[in-house]
Amino acid sequence: MTTDSARQQILVLYLSSSALDSHVVGWARYDGTGRTSPTTGDSDEPPYETGVAALRDGWRLFQAAQLIPPYPGHEYDVSFLKHEFFFERIVDTSAP
Repeated sequence: MTTDSARQQILVLYLSSSALDSHVVGWARYDGTGRTSPTTGDSDEPPYETGVAALRDGWRLFQAAQLIPPYPGHEYDVSFLKHEFFFERIVDTSAP
């Protein structure tokens, strides 16, 4: 694979806890190959059951959210999904 044909794909998984083997509760995909629209994943089913399953399929973990305790009195506030993990894989776009 030459660097001219290498493109990055990004997978963002939101897990039910900070453990990589916990269940996926939300996700987003970004495809830099140009083969699909920038975001894919219109399915109601997550692409993987856990973060570990994504690792086993060749995705590389490159960022995980910091574990920040809630401010006192706000332990049960609804907010963003806090257990966010970013994965990437490099795809050879010269291959069919």
